[in-house]
Amino acid sequence: MPATPQSPRAALVTLGCARNEVDSEELAGRLTEDGWELVDPDGGADVVVINTCGFVAAAKKDSIDTLLAAADTGAKVVAVGCLAERYGTELARSLPEADAVLGFDAYPELGGRLREVLAGRAVPTHQPVDRRTLLPITPASRPAALAAGPALPGHGWGPRVPRRRLDDSPVAPLKIASGCDRRCAFCAIPAFRGAFVSRPVEDVVAEATWLAGSGVRELVLVSENSTSYGKDLGRPGALEELLRRLSVIAGILRIRVSYLQPAETRPALVTTIAATVGVANYFDLSFQHASEPVLRRMRRFGSRESFLALLDQIRQQSPAAGVRSNVIVGFPGETGADVAELERFLTEARLDAIGVFGYSDEDGTEAAGLPGQHDEDTIAERVSRISLLAEQLTAARAEERVGETVDVLVESVAAPDADPEEAETIGRGEHQAPEVDGECRFTGSGTQPFAIGDVVRCRAIAAQGVDLIVEPMELIAPAGGVP
Repeated sequence: MPATPQSPRAALVTLGCARNEVDSEELAGRLTEDGWELVDPDGGADVVVINTCGFVAAAKKDSIDTLLAAADTGAKVVAVGCLAERYGTELARSLPEADAVLGFDAYPELGGRLREVLAGRAVPTHQPVDRRTLLPITPASRPAALAAGPALPGHGWGPRVPRRRLDDSPVAPLKIASGCDRRCAFCAIPAFRGAFVSRPVEDVVAEATWLAGSGVRELVLVSENSTSYGKDLGRPGALEELLRRLSVIAGILRIRVSYLQPAETRPALVTTIAATVGVANYFDLSFQHASEPVLRRMRRFGSRESFLALLDQIRQQSPAAGVRSNVIVGFPGETGADVAELERFLTEARLDAIGVFGYSDEDGTEAAGLPGQHDEDTIAERVSRISLLAEQLTAARAEERVGETVDVLVESVAAPDADPEEAETIGRGEHQAPEVDGECRFTGSGTQPFAIGDVVRCRAIAAQGVDLIVEPMELIAPAGGVP
């Protein structure tokens, strides 16, 4: 149903990770089909829909602050997303400024729910449920359970889920699965995202083809755990197959895989990423720590030695591969020796990017009840200590890349009337994921005739922190062109 001058107007605000970005674009597609006009948050919306994040304390606060700010605009405010799914009635009770709090199950009928809100009628508040109970625990029995009923609520796809892009970036996230079957002691995500469910390969390829037709050059594959892709389909090598299928789609120049579990990163997957043209030589490995005792308490696998062996395997096949990871410090029971083991690992690992997080209790997780809890000052001191080391190590790794040839996807260019002395063209190389891993900044940007979406072969001539200063050599794939 097309929008008309009398159509209700909705704005979408997305917080959190790339998975939420996909959810918002699916919601945008649903609303557009239902006759809603989508506007900017400051564009006179009748309803502002906040797609919240509920992962850690800082993200929860950001979500609540955003909801409160939206309420000040005079528009109706509706909370969806992870915070709404996770806390539902509690969030509605503590935040009366929100006109409705809706869970994942409301997504297929979102347009109707928003009309109810506009009409001043009460909309039932989401009642949280442990989503791990909605599917069989055994992955092998999951396909039959899914086939026997409707599309699983909240997992974001079914026979047809529309998607409408909310920007014109040459980069787009592409969700390949939802949920998680792992039971990491610190993580609440499986409880509100549910069991792991892979999207069929054909569905992912079809959406990727559509994204290519809208001008996307780089796909970022996202899920809660990409190395589990295909296990619930009875196809443990499905991720490798998917990467090969995506790599031949016309217009797509780079496929990047996010959220790899080190213990599940198979040799065949390493080879596929390293050797498949069009797949970024980039490994987003979720190490979380390197001390074996801490990892066991986290209910994870691995050690400093096994992680270094995996990195050695990667670099034997792709010496210039980019590698990023996240680590948690201050986990219950973590000792000074454990922190030293983590420092030793990071120093030896030569990672391009490192996210450092301080442990915080999450409701309903095993870790919240573990002995050996650290006070806030101890955690803050360890975060500061590891963050400083990470900053030094990643800057040194960027320095190692000076002299390398880097194929850069241009993501921003100077405005036509910008001062040439201050104008910059900025993009990313294969070893840099969007927003989190640094960027490539062109020399002489004000005089370079590049466009957003161009891929330019460059030489790295200097490093500034994790960023590279690059000198353009040749345009190898113009925006809008099919290689």
